[in-house]
Amino acid sequence: MSGRDPAVTAVSGLPFPLYRRGKVRDVFDLGDRLLLVATDRLSAFDVVLPTPISGKGKLLTAISDFWFDRTGDILPNHRTGKSIAALGLSRDQVESLDGRSTVVHKAERIDIECVVRGHLAGSGWKEYQSHGTLAGETLPDGLGRGGQLPAPRFTPAMKNDDGHDQNISRQELASQIGHALAARLEDASLKLFTHAREIAGEAGFVLADTKFEFGFIDGELTLIDEALTPDSSRYWDVKTWTPGTEPPSFDKQVVRDWLEERGWDKEPPGPELPTAIVVATRERYAAVLHRLTNVGSREEER
Repeated sequence: MSGRDPAVTAVSGLPFPLYRRGKVRDVFDLGDRLLLVATDRLSAFDVVLPTPISGKGKLLTAISDFWFDRTGDILPNHRTGKSIAALGLSRDQVESLDGRSTVVHKAERIDIECVVRGHLAGSGWKEYQSHGTLAGETLPDGLGRGGQLPAPRFTPAMKNDDGHDQNISRQELASQIGHALAARLEDASLKLFTHAREIAGEAGFVLADTKFEFGFIDGELTLIDEALTPDSSRYWDVKTWTPGTEPPSFDKQVVRDWLEERGWDKEPPGPELPTAIVVATRERYAAVLHRLTNVGSREEER
C-alpha cells in the first residue's frame, strides 16, 4: 500500500455499466451485485479536489474490512466474500482494482446518515454553543469543546449525495421513516459505536464520532457503504485529548485547515494541494490502519 503507487482518480474500461460515481467511490453494476471501487479522490467542503492522495482508496478499503470483520456479530454487512478475480477481468484490471475494490450485495438503501457522537465536536459543538442542544435535544450545561457526552448520542441526518447532509432530530426521523425503523437504526448505530469505541480505545484512539449507512438486503437490516474510516469518523489520539479541547484528528482535517487558511471560496474547482499536505494526510489515514491492525493482531494472539 505504498504512497508511491500511481494515484487512481477514476475507473474506466471495465465491462460493467457505471452504477454511481460518488465523491470517492466508483460503483459498477454486476446485476444482482455491485462492485465498489475506492479511488484516491479527495473531497473537502463537498468539492472533489484536483489533487488525489495516492493509496487512500486502499487504506479506506482495508479499514472498512477491519471493522466489517469485527462487527458482523452485531449486524451483517453487504460484502459477498466474492473475489474480483472471479469477475472475468484482465490481469491488468485485476491488479489496478486489487486492494481497493469490494463485491457487495445490492441493498435497498435507507437515505439516512446515522451519526453517533461520543464527544462534542464539529457541528455538534457549534449547535451546543448556540442553543445548548444536540440534534434539537437539550444537553447539560457546562460541557466543553471536545468534551465526552454523558452517553453517546444518535444524531441522524438526511443523506445528500451532492452536498451537505441535513441534520434532523430523532422525532423528525421517526415522522419520516416511521417509529419502528427509526428505533432500529438508533439501536444498531449505538451498538456499533459502543463496540468500535472500545476497540479504538485499545488502539490509543478516542473515537469522537462516526456515521453509518444502512440498507435492507433480503429484508434484513444491513451495514453498507463503508465502516468507521477517517472519511466518516473522527479519531483523536488519547494522548492529545483533554476535556475542553478538540485535538487534531486522523483524517483530512489538515486539508480543510490549509484550504481555510488560503481563503478558498469553497466553490469548484478547488486548489491543488502542496506535497506536504498530501503526505501529511496520507500518513494520518495510514496511522489509523496501522494502529487498528496492531490491536487486531493482539486479539488473535490471545
